[in-house]
Amino acid sequence: MALPDSFIQELKARSDIVDVISSYVNLKRTGRNMVGLCPFHGEKTPSFHVNVENAYFHCFGCGAGGDVITFIRRIENLDYMDAVRLLAQRAGMTVPTEGVDDKTARIRARIFEANREAARFFHRMLYSPQGAQALAYLRGRGLKESTIKHFGLGYAPPGRFALVDALREKGFRDNELVTANLAFAGRRGNAVDRFVDRVMFPIIDLRGNVIAFGGRVMGDGKPKYLNTSDTLVFRKSNQLFALNFAKNSGEQRLILVEGYMDVIALHQAGFTNAVATLGTALAVDHARLMARYTKEVIVSYDSDAAGQKAADRAIPMLRDAGLTVRVLAIPGSKDPDEYIRSFGEQGPARFKQLLDATGNDVEYRLQKAKSGCDLTTAEGKIAYLNAAVSVLATLDSRMEQEIYAGRLSEEVGIQKSAVMQQVDKLLRKRMRSAQTRQVREIQQSVSAQRDSVNPQRAAHLRAAHAEEALIAYVINNPDMAKNIGEQMPPEGMVTDFNRRVYQLVMGRIQEGRPVDLMDLSQEFSMEEMGRITQILSSAPPTGDTWESAQEYIRVIRLEKETLTAADIPSAGVEDINKYLETLKELKK
Repeated sequence: MALPDSFIQELKARSDIVDVISSYVNLKRTGRNMVGLCPFHGEKTPSFHVNVENAYFHCFGCGAGGDVITFIRRIENLDYMDAVRLLAQRAGMTVPTEGVDDKTARIRARIFEANREAARFFHRMLYSPQGAQALAYLRGRGLKESTIKHFGLGYAPPGRFALVDALREKGFRDNELVTANLAFAGRRGNAVDRFVDRVMFPIIDLRGNVIAFGGRVMGDGKPKYLNTSDTLVFRKSNQLFALNFAKNSGEQRLILVEGYMDVIALHQAGFTNAVATLGTALAVDHARLMARYTKEVIVSYDSDAAGQKAADRAIPMLRDAGLTVRVLAIPGSKDPDEYIRSFGEQGPARFKQLLDATGNDVEYRLQKAKSGCDLTTAEGKIAYLNAAVSVLATLDSRMEQEIYAGRLSEEVGIQKSAVMQQVDKLLRKRMRSAQTRQVREIQQSVSAQRDSVNPQRAAHLRAAHAEEALIAYVINNPDMAKNIGEQMPPEGMVTDFNRRVYQLVMGRIQEGRPVDLMDLSQEFSMEEMGRITQILSSAPPTGDTWESAQEYIRVIRLEKETLTAADIPSAGVEDINKYLETLKELKK
């Protein structure tokens, strides 16, 4: 059973979509709508629109869209009921539970509970005789007892059933432990511990839930670090280790490091704004997540080749998310933890000096471009200039380009205009490539290729367009639904997805129930809600006329009748004559 309409209506009244989205996205008014940079894909020109009057959002760049519940689902990576709970908590409401079938939420709750109990178990094991080696390792890395407890560090003991047996005693079933990725199914079907003989790092979300674990092997086993795979409560690409602490640090910037130990060492040294990805390279979602809490990120990866390569990948993603990027180069090819410990009590002060003297990402990339180039030779200068021009062409600000071009001209001894000429040439080339990609994407969109929401759309474009326009008309003119329904029953629709939307909308109107997007979001996935908002966004601003609706119906019926042509060879003479007469009528 779905949530009662009365509850949804009250939640809608208390959850202003502009207020909610504004806590994640910087919105500016443009006419009757609000506009901002889409939080769901990288962009430099705003294509994310919030329709204030009808309380929905739609991105014309990536197609994301829906009501306020759909927005929370996307931005927080929640299922429908958890998104409702978050909004209800924000609005001071209680979610009704009677009659609500919420199987997914119950599974998520059990995963949270299992992870919490697992974290307690691992922490106890760290201080048991079995955990002596792991505890010695952490202390050997300079961690204080208070730090170990603050991060809830633990130890997964040897053996394949230590955690499984402990959690079974707590009432957890084997399939729940496998679903939480705390265990895997053995050859006999029984649950087997996933983490064995490892120092354990609990991963905690922004609401204080233990959602996953990272484990460092104590011996020579592989992999060195093992992390929880994606589950119903965890996705590596949009979580950062220690962000739950860093967001409350009071600092105006975040320090991005490579691993758990770097983060923990920095927090212990007083740099509580440090975070790290979770056993994976930085992803676009990580960058967007950081942009919700800061305007500046200092990248402090290891100084080895792998660390520099990771920094090179991270910089454009962070810049595209609107962040100011600085890159910290630590002397002696050390990571932050090693550097701080190497100076003893002076370590934190020395590290702060490094942070404060850190150059921006442009200076870092130009310095890398120059390394290995002999500027006393013509070849070396040309190599350096070509690499430097590629860096300047990535900058959005013309002022930035001009400033660095001036520095290059002085450094290499050529005119600034010559540098800018090469920058503009490269920019034009990249623009042509981008336009080609954009045209290709538009062609695919118009032709409905790779349409996962309505896969039948590509084969029936004319019918699909008419169906979508009719759906928008009915939603915007519910008083005309009865007349429309008499002429166009749901079974008259050509494509299955549009038929499903149309049938649900018409059914709610006939029952006297509301049909705003928030009323529909219980029935559709986030991707489907994006398509419905696209349908509404494509409707004429002043609304369609009754005559237009009649034309949509005529087109749909004609397309539907045309589909029966494939059956003509097997039909009788009487059926064929009837089909031809119907076709004549529709074409009048």
